[in-house]
Amino acid sequence: MARRRKKRSKGSKEEPKELVKAPHSFVIHRGSISKKLEQLLRNVRQIMEPFTASKLKVRKKNTIKDFVSISSYLNVNYMIIFTESSIAPYMRLCRVPRGPTITYKILNCTLAQDVLAGQRKPHINTKLFHNAPLLVLNGFGSESADKSIQLQTSMWRNMFPTIDIQTVQLSKIHRCLLLSLDSETNQIELRHYAIKVRPVGLTKMVRKLVTGKKIPDLGQFHSVEEAMEHLDPDSEFEDDEEQMKIGQVTLPQKVGNKSGNLVNEKSSIKLYEIGPRILMELVKVENGIMSGEVLFHKYVQKTNEEIVEQKKKIEQRNCLKLSRKRQQEENVRRKQEKMSANRKRTKPDEESEQSNECDDDNDNDDDDNQPSSSKTKRKKFESFTIDNNDDNDIDNELEWNEILIL
Repeated sequence: MARRRKKRSKGSKEEPKELVKAPHSFVIHRGSISKKLEQLLRNVRQIMEPFTASKLKVRKKNTIKDFVSISSYLNVNYMIIFTESSIAPYMRLCRVPRGPTITYKILNCTLAQDVLAGQRKPHINTKLFHNAPLLVLNGFGSESADKSIQLQTSMWRNMFPTIDIQTVQLSKIHRCLLLSLDSETNQIELRHYAIKVRPVGLTKMVRKLVTGKKIPDLGQFHSVEEAMEHLDPDSEFEDDEEQMKIGQVTLPQKVGNKSGNLVNEKSSIKLYEIGPRILMELVKVENGIMSGEVLFHKYVQKTNEEIVEQKKKIEQRNCLKLSRKRQQEENVRRKQEKMSANRKRTKPDEESEQSNECDDDNDNDDDDNQPSSSKTKRKKFESFTIDNNDDNDIDNELEWNEILIL
């Protein structure tokens, strides 16, 4: 019989540095939430793909500390937490493990399935979520004097991987996340789009021939020229020069293998909304993860004295936590010392018991060496019981005399 070859175990391949350094996130909820908010949570997980746990299951027993402790092992840097109260639903952005935490109040939202249901030709493709989206911030302003806006800008930017213009591959950019801030109402509108690049100046029939996805039906035309010049109502070819110039770029790289987008050729960029839509406003900014000094609050404004008192309370609470932790460690150390001392005491006692058992075994061996007659006498004597209180029982006396004679 032929000898089987041993399968060589292949070592696990190390992930590239770009993937390891990319910001990862958890999208979870706390407390009971409605079904609509649960669907919105799943849509936000789709936005954050592929650097998020898309199938993460949250149980009632899980706490924020559990996720924070796990985050260091999984290179998770951010958490998006959804909560719902009787007033409104909220979305919190937390930087792990030390904060800060930004709280948004969700004013209105539209789910991804509702956005796609309103489109005549919904743009759905599973390959869209293989790469992170391109973040576009509108109205935030890097030179804004408002610290809350600066903090929001840095938080949203750091939640997505940075793009190096020199090494970026345009074929990997499939999505766009747009955040636009209204300076008058201070409301933020979140939109999620799919990016599609197409060559300029081609009819639908010519585009089908160029891309080579499907061979068009030319049976209804008398000649090839008629087919090339035919414009159907679904065609995206436009004669207006001003409209043609909108969204046109010269590509420095080839985008797609069969899309017809060549290097140094003009192509049009179009966005197709894939949802969700979220309209929200900033409510609170605080240090730490959902527990710390409040840096900004929309509805509550504190005086300098109240701020000082709040800082004192936070310091006292932190000191109390440290003292309890030290006391706990001291109690654990004391118990361990006590257990080790008890073990040392029990060892000599066990050794003495073992030696006594050995002596008893030797005694039993000596008894076994005695003659059988003495053994029988002893057995009879041990099995016999005497009732000393009953002196008038003659039969017992006779039995006793018989045993003595034997």
